[in-house]
Amino acid sequence: MSDSNLLTVQQHILREQLRFSGASGEFSFLLSGITLATKIIQAQVRRAGLVDVLGEHGEVNVQGEIQQKLDVIANEAIVQALTSRASVGVLASEENEEAMIVHKGDKEAKYAVVFDPLDGSSNIDVNVSVGTTFSILRRPDDASLDSPEAWVLQPGSEQVAAGYVVYGSSTILVYSVGHGVHGFTLDPAIGAYVLSHPNMTMPDRGKYYSVNEANTDSFPEKYNRYLAGLRNGQYGHKYSSRYIGSMVADFHRTLLKGGVFLYPPTEDNAEGKLRLLYEANPVAFLAEQAGGVATDGKNRMLDVNPTSIHQRVPLVVGSKAEMADFAALEE
Repeated sequence: MSDSNLLTVQQHILREQLRFSGASGEFSFLLSGITLATKIIQAQVRRAGLVDVLGEHGEVNVQGEIQQKLDVIANEAIVQALTSRASVGVLASEENEEAMIVHKGDKEAKYAVVFDPLDGSSNIDVNVSVGTTFSILRRPDDASLDSPEAWVLQPGSEQVAAGYVVYGSSTILVYSVGHGVHGFTLDPAIGAYVLSHPNMTMPDRGKYYSVNEANTDSFPEKYNRYLAGLRNGQYGHKYSSRYIGSMVADFHRTLLKGGVFLYPPTEDNAEGKLRLLYEANPVAFLAEQAGGVATDGKNRMLDVNPTSIHQRVPLVVGSKAEMADFAALEE
């Protein structure tokens, strides 16, 4: 990449900010906190086999899952980076039971950030891609500074920005502020995210479906009929299966290549397993901005009204054609 077309994520954020009248720079400063934290996380991920950050931390988080050491490190990195941003009023993480009030009483604190610090962290030990997801919401006009849940319990359609980072063969940040989706690759030579995937769009139809087929025995019947149709060529061609087991990585492939990613409800998780606020909503926001579709299996994901910070939902997300084929099936 030549100097003439090098555009960093900070420069891009500042340029995007010009779309909003009265922009003060605080939102771009908030996003810079997220990019800083993900650089710290990727440095730890890269060194995972060399320093003592692999394996279990020994605690159980609010999800009932055993925390990995890197879960804790990633969570602390994001919390520390964002608490220094005066515009942040509330933080909510997968790793914390309750939302955190930041800069209590400060009228400049007008944003809530909800995040999964390290999606797929159990895959670290076997060198599989993992990621970070985040969602940014504006404080509702009637929300009290003492009521953090009111800041975050908003439908996904109210997100002002969302994104994720994939820590894989390269580190890629993908984000949107509601005007398209853009991807940036971390250049280790200069320590900056550089625009590598401008104006990302999801193909109208893809070649792959992604789902944990070990659970098909407990999927609702509609999902199994759909999967059978994908495999037998009912929808124009026979699809190939691709499943990584890290949601961010599976969605990133779907965003780039098209197709469909499914996380259905099961007998053990009748309400779904993915978290609405900091997993399904950011993915759905990006999918729609890239020309795709995201649902909870029945309704538009971004219209779901959350009732709790760690609420779980099913997720079906992908290209327009695959999603139309799924929607056309009878229950």
